[in-house]
Amino acid sequence: MKKILLVEGNLREANQEFRDNGIKTHTESLKESIDYYTNNLAIDSVNPSSDKNIFEKVKDLNKYDGLIWGGSSLNIYSDTPEIRRQIEFMKECQKQVKNILAICWGMQVAVTAAGGKVKKGENGAHRGIAHDIIINKDGLSHPIYKGKKEIFNTPAFNYDEVVTLPEKSVLLSSNKVNRVMGLNFKTEKSNIWGIQYHPEITYDKMITLINFRKEKLINNKSFNDEADLISHVQMIEKENKITNKESRMRELKNWLDLIG
Repeated sequence: MKKILLVEGNLREANQEFRDNGIKTHTESLKESIDYYTNNLAIDSVNPSSDKNIFEKVKDLNKYDGLIWGGSSLNIYSDTPEIRRQIEFMKECQKQVKNILAICWGMQVAVTAAGGKVKKGENGAHRGIAHDIIINKDGLSHPIYKGKKEIFNTPAFNYDEVVTLPEKSVLLSSNKVNRVMGLNFKTEKSNIWGIQYHPEITYDKMITLINFRKEKLINNKSFNDEADLISHVQMIEKENKITNKESRMRELKNWLDLIG
């Protein structure tokens, strides 16, 4: 049986707040999406921000056939001890794990660990949804986008963006908000697929997150007022009615197929 490691990006305290409000953590959502495709994987999970003994907990990264690093509400340029632990753990993963799927925050950590840079987005943010992602020529021939429409919408929630790619990276997709929506780069050991969005999270959860964060999102000017937020949620609800689950999660399925 193949073995994969899931890495939680949020702090344990943030996850507890999710659970207290009936919201699945990102790792729980990821497990649920993986289970949709296969139950034939041995899955471990860790939280490098909160597991201070992370290198003791995961002594042999070579035993994993793959690793998925998920989302977070953190900003990598905050440079806290918890974030530094994530970057150091990612550096070690890139030395030992053959296949890494880096989702949203996970991509930002992977890029930073490999020498790239992430900054606050200059063209706005994705608030529950990303529109009109265009797969470029390199992306169309890359296995992550096998079976994916050339232009697509997808669940996404991010305020930051990759601005400098690691050496020898290949840009795979972009939209008007973030130039880097999909990329591929390799380290000496790892083949890293990175995406700045969430194929593993439903629009329903994104709507729940917007409502959960309503006060914060209005206060930080993500929305002008509650009416603006409600209108945005209604737009996502319309998208949710026409989205296709298999198409939405195609990137996850393609990575799982890579693992075999």
